Amino acid sequence: MSLHKAIISTLTASLLTGGVALVPMTALAQDAKVTAAMELLKSKANELGPPKIEGTDAVAGKEVPAIYFGSTKMNNNFTLVDEVVKEAGGTATIFVKSGEEYVRVATNVKKDDGARAIGTILDPKGKAIESIKKGEAFYGEVDILGKPYVTGYDPIRDPDKHVIGIYYVGYLK
Repeated sequence: MSLHKAIISTLTASLLTGGVALVPMTALAQDAKVTAAMELLKSKANELGPPKIEGTDAVAGKEVPAIYFGSTKMNNNFTLVDEVVKEAGGTATIFVKSGEEYVRVATNVKKDDGARAIGTILDPKGKAIESIKKGEAFYGEVDILGKPYVTGYDPIRDPDKHVIGIYYVGYLK
């Protein structure tokens, strides 16, 4: 009986140790996916041209600045974010800075009713906003509309280096 207990103890310890070792590996894999998806989003946006604000546009009933990459307006335009998700999976969003808020103008993040979450804002009390306010990128886990995501947020800067929006990519945890 003591040999049986010893084998069970050894197996249990091995499984626990192996299980703990998998957690960081999974986190690293998620981080790599987020980094790759962010590079893809920024690269595809750059192909369209430099970012700029030009006029305003209604998004989900809100009047917000119109954000462009080159001559392509992003407000209510889902081509870019959908291309990124088709290639990298997960979710992608373009936010525009509107006063002190960042509003989703192009996204495939879904609300509970299944509609795109355009017109919703970046959580003003969330983890990502602090980095963005400093002009820095944020990578980490956040809650988006009540669900946990592993994410990346990177400021969108106009040619004068002013932050005019945010690139976002994320994967449901």
